[in-house]
This record gives sequence, structure tokens and C-alpha cells, in this order.
Amino acid sequence: MRIRSLNPRLHSLARGTFLVLVSLAAAFLLSDFPHNRPTLFLAIPAVLAIVGTADTVRCMQPRWSFYHGGVLLLIYMDLMAVAMILFFFLYPYAFWLAASH
Repeated sequence: MRIRSLNPRLHSLARGTFLVLVSLAAAFLLSDFPHNRPTLFLAIPAVLAIVGTADTVRCMQPRWSFYHGGVLLLIYMDLMAVAMILFFFLYPYAFWLAASH
């Protein structure tokens, strides 16, 4: 028995969304959020979230429909998650933002 949503040749909203949300959870755990530890391991969830966003973009249809609108909302959610992951990744290196007086 094969699982259709795991086949990368087929379009799948579930696979892209799952990949982005799991990457966001992993980035949240890896960054140790309130303390914001700098770690290069956050590059892995960032790349996986971008791949998941690209997988969601593949599901776009050329004509407008409610499905097309739903995919558009999922793409916006993916972009917000990618922005959060990149914030977790880059913020510990921005010393000028965290300068104490």
C-alpha cells in the first residue's frame, strides 16, 4: 500500500502544510525561544519550510475558485511561518538590537 501524499510527483496541500508546521515547531524548540540561542541547526527547518512553501505553491490553479483562495491563504500562512523561522535564525546574531545601555 502506497501513501499518495508522500509521492513528491503529485501535488499535495497536506504535505506542504505539514512540512511547514513541523519545521516551525522544530525551529521553536531549537531556538530555545525566550533565550534565543544562536545555532546553525535552524538552517534545516528554514530550508524545509521553504520547500514546503514551494510544494504549496505547486497546488495553485490558473483559474479563480474557492480552492485557489484556500491555497492562497495557505501560502500566506507558510510565508508567515518562514518569516518566524528566519527571525529565530537571524535574531541572535543581531547584536545591535540587543545592546544593553
